[in-house]
Amino acid sequence: MRSDPSETGGLFIGRRPGTAPIRYALPPSPGTSLRQRADRVLAALLFACIVAVAMFCWAPIPLACLWVGSQVDYQTGSVSLGIAVSFIALFVLLFGALMLMRRLDYAWVLVRRAAGRDQRSGVSTRIFALTAAVIGVGFTVWFFVLHGPGSTSRPSLEYHGSVRVMVSGKFLA
Repeated sequence: MRSDPSETGGLFIGRRPGTAPIRYALPPSPGTSLRQRADRVLAALLFACIVAVAMFCWAPIPLACLWVGSQVDYQTGSVSLGIAVSFIALFVLLFGALMLMRRLDYAWVLVRRAAGRDQRSGVSTRIFALTAAVIGVGFTVWFFVLHGPGSTSRPSLEYHGSVRVMVSGKFLA
């Protein structure tokens, strides 16, 4: 019997209350073909919503929080207050998005089970990791290929708010 607190994660021996694995009953009996089709469509919509919420966590939410913080800075003249508001808004919105994504994931599992699939686990963790990888690769390509970190040896090619393309030694508008 393991009773050492370093092995059990603290003073409690065994599992904490309410953390036991979910045990699903047998897969539900399949409904009519029309009902299964409707459940598959609803599962696809829920899946698309989960993907959209995960994508929102990587660009629109942080940019919106930066914009709100800049507006607070502009209105109050306090950079510290603008930064604080940005961080608070980011915290609230990101955790709200993750809560929404988890609830959509639970609904997705239930709808998939209703559609006749033996679905026992959600997909939100994998989607979040995949969107992080895709956004990371996209940002890397944007930063190093499209925009560039800037050049100190060729200052005439610095980025000044519009894309400038050089062809045969001349800039195109």
